Amino acid sequence: MLVVKGKSVFSGITMGPLALFHRNTVSTARRRIKDTDAEVERFQEARLASIEQLKDMYEKAVQKVGEEEAAVFEVHQMMLDDDDYIDNIVTLISQKKINAEAAVEETAQQFSEMFRSMDDAYMKERAADVLDISRRIQVQLCGGEANDFSAYDGVFLAADDLAPSETLQLDTDKILGFVTSGGSTNSHTAILARTLGITAVVNTGTQLHTDVEGKTVIVDGFTGTVYLDPDSATLDKMKKKQAEAEERKIRLEAYRGKESVTVDGYKVNVFANIGNPDNVPQALANDAEGIGLFRSEFLYLENATYPTEEQQFEAYKKTVEMMEGKTVVIRTLDIGADKKVDYFDLKAEENPAMGMRAIRICLTRPTLFKTQLRALCRASAYGKIAIMFPMIISVDEVRRSRELLKQVQNELRHEGIAFDESMEVGIMIETPAAALISDELAKEVDFFSIGSNDLTQYTLAIDRQQTDLDNFFNPHHPALLKLIEMTVKNGHKEGIWVGICGELGADLSLTEDFLRMGVDELSVSPPAVLPLREKIGSIDLSK
Repeated sequence: MLVVKGKSVFSGITMGPLALFHRNTVSTARRRIKDTDAEVERFQEARLASIEQLKDMYEKAVQKVGEEEAAVFEVHQMMLDDDDYIDNIVTLISQKKINAEAAVEETAQQFSEMFRSMDDAYMKERAADVLDISRRIQVQLCGGEANDFSAYDGVFLAADDLAPSETLQLDTDKILGFVTSGGSTNSHTAILARTLGITAVVNTGTQLHTDVEGKTVIVDGFTGTVYLDPDSATLDKMKKKQAEAEERKIRLEAYRGKESVTVDGYKVNVFANIGNPDNVPQALANDAEGIGLFRSEFLYLENATYPTEEQQFEAYKKTVEMMEGKTVVIRTLDIGADKKVDYFDLKAEENPAMGMRAIRICLTRPTLFKTQLRALCRASAYGKIAIMFPMIISVDEVRRSRELLKQVQNELRHEGIAFDESMEVGIMIETPAAALISDELAKEVDFFSIGSNDLTQYTLAIDRQQTDLDNFFNPHHPALLKLIEMTVKNGHKEGIWVGICGELGADLSLTEDFLRMGVDELSVSPPAVLPLREKIGSIDLSK
């Protein structure tokens, strides 16, 4: 039995035969050519054909996984239109007089290495995208025949890595899951796997070869462990764990439609985190009681330029209408740090997590901020919207933000445009500074939402994108829990509600601690709603 450990992308226990992923071969051997103009034209034709392929894949992906996850194929189209990428290939063909396949390969390696050498985790992931688009061109140059994914039926797929386009072509009714030696949990492939519900483990560091083809494999998506050719004891243990997981899924259905309340009657709101309106059906399917975090920055990340007031209004309006009167808490844009948008033209920073981001951008670009605030206010006439400002560190920031909101509301009144006059306004507690002055901040707002992801990294001084420091990263650190408890206590003193919308909200080992602190709301990813409700229902705070 071979046991390898990687990083879990999607939970679950899956077992079955292993199949190695075989890509169609492309020839990148260097050849000397005479007619460079004809070779450049051949490259351009292959590039344009690849863009058409990606347009078709985008349309299919929207239907399958929604616009947010399908956006990767729009990104790939833009990369194929990038002047630096195109010029590099054309220059290699023209000056070195080499064939297009070799020029694309040389450029792919050069650009991917450039991305891999960057400090930013998001930019590192773009290395895989460059290789993906380059291979697409090379396949076109070699005849244009795509990989046949229909051949993989009832198997667990093993690969060095999977490109997003390859992941999307997998038939999820046939594929049991996949395991890759490379990749990361932040990649587009990992995001697609989670959206499609495919059990997957990435970054095992172990490349599998043909001698394991057809052997039984067990993948534990809970722990990120892969058992190849398991012995009988391991097989029995994993079958038992699989049965328990299935029983739990059935048991969770009993909590659908019920309130999230403890044995002794303490009611907690269990909301869902989403990125755009396309995620609402998943939130409703998992019986979320509301939306505790709408990450509005995805509207900016998905756009090639600043989204207009009308674009934003339609997105917010669509969301609240689908939620049919349930609360929708929308965070104003949180661009910066690991979420970069080229058209914002932000300066390069040594430590972007500590730099120009979130409310700091909004307060230094009031016109941009007021456009979003107008869209939010207008949408509030169609449902129950609450807005919250991220990355607050001072009372002054809250007052300046609320003043801009007041200006927008006065303008709308003057224009005769309806909005919710009683709309709640809150802030995120994401920094130790905000937690320590939460008694003062509570006087300025209607609610707090504790962003545990950022609060953890700033409290522990560990960049959450820096995986090399995982051994030092402790999300249960007593200092962090004391800051959360302090925030809840100070919020309640001023009569406002306090929620948690970061990853810790779904940490069932902390649920009772949070309830004893008096947390009023927990907002988690949609699949975590029912498990959290089950946990809440098992707690008796009177004991």
